[in-house]
Amino acid sequence: MPSKPEITDSVWLRPPRNRGEQPALSREQIVRAAIELLDAEGPAGLSMRRLGTRLGSGATSVYWYVANKDELLELAVDEVMGEVYVPEPGDTGWRVGASIFITGMRAMLLRHPWVLGLLGVRPNLGPNAMRMGERTIALLSASGFSPMEIAHASSLLMSHAIGSATMVSAALHRTRESGLSIEQQMEQLKPYLDRVAAEHPHYDRWRQEVGPSTSDPERVWEESFTFGLERLLDGLDSWLARRER
Repeated sequence: MPSKPEITDSVWLRPPRNRGEQPALSREQIVRAAIELLDAEGPAGLSMRRLGTRLGSGATSVYWYVANKDELLELAVDEVMGEVYVPEPGDTGWRVGASIFITGMRAMLLRHPWVLGLLGVRPNLGPNAMRMGERTIALLSASGFSPMEIAHASSLLMSHAIGSATMVSAALHRTRESGLSIEQQMEQLKPYLDRVAAEHPHYDRWRQEVGPSTSDPERVWEESFTFGLERLLDGLDSWLARRER
């Protein structure tokens, strides 16, 4: 029976391998090709064999850098984490900095929705994730958050980005799979909703009132995310102000 993966199995905790001459392909080339496969087909579409074929080198070069697919996924996750910008404390206030960070995180997750299923599976210890954590801690610490408050506040904000990206990614996936636009899908639901309207008068009245404003679902998703983020920041801001009195 195979052993259960341990937290110490992380690729970032393994010493660099010394196997003689390094292969022609760099780790960056391999990880970038892996990300292309993941973006196109998700984790199920990524295998060491398929990646080797895509690179035209077989799997040999891949195994020089990683022992298995899990390690490759760790490298891929950290690579896309590098797309998220977190301002340094001296560049802006904590609220603007946090907004830039969380908005960038959501955008990255929407570009690479496969990351959603990998968050929390293994610790993010790569250089990009560590840089992101370092700047986030510095940003919030400089504004008066205590160590545990930093953990709670960053978790709260990250959860908003992850939740929004999960919902939007699922809707976009359903749209691609069905071949129907969001508007067409809603039109298909309309007969049922009309039929049960009398049983749910508050919902029906709300549906009729917001209907015209939902003709552009991507705009609504963006507005919903921004509204939620601003209210979270309002709450943290007010809480900080009360605590400092």
